Amino acid sequence: MPELATFITVIIASFFLSIVPGPSVTVIVANSLRGGVKAGLLCVAGTQLGVFTMVLIVAIGLETFVSLMGEAFFWIKLLGAAYLIWLGIKLMRSDGKFGVDEKADSASKNYFWQGCFVLWSNPKALLFLGAFIPQFVDMAGNYFWQTMILGFCFMAVTTVCDSVYAIMAGQAGSLLSRKKVRIAEITSGFCLIGGGVWLASTRSN
Repeated sequence: MPELATFITVIIASFFLSIVPGPSVTVIVANSLRGGVKAGLLCVAGTQLGVFTMVLIVAIGLETFVSLMGEAFFWIKLLGAAYLIWLGIKLMRSDGKFGVDEKADSASKNYFWQGCFVLWSNPKALLFLGAFIPQFVDMAGNYFWQTMILGFCFMAVTTVCDSVYAIMAGQAGSLLSRKKVRIAEITSGFCLIGGGVWLASTRSN
């Protein structure tokens, strides 16, 4: 079991890392503006599923997984970039109506899996966790469980931070007129497209 000082350090570090907007936060905010707080929180849940799988991979053995995936990381990144760009274009072509373009159940599933997919669309997140968490692991103890516990700490902090983004964006969206919703959609669409271009242009190593 990690020491209290280790927990505090991980929580503080996770907080400062989480408040910096990235592709996942962009999708969460965009979905919250359009679909409300629930849509954003479903997206947050999806991203956390993605983080959990990454933490599990780090705990089991990151190097083995990376060696098995090989060049697949490159294609995953491009697929994720294309998906972000597609979401951006779709958002920019919306009609300014909140959550009425899809059935509720279908929309909920979409928001959840969007969050998970966008998180996994950037394989560097996995490599980052593989470099971040082990710094706080006592190699004399049980590596797997220490990694999972610290990973859960990271997940807890990112869940809170991302949920704040979702709630704020969702509440702001509910106060917008339809004309202003279109402006928000276009702006969010540009952000998603920009995030996709940025992701596609980043180096794999």
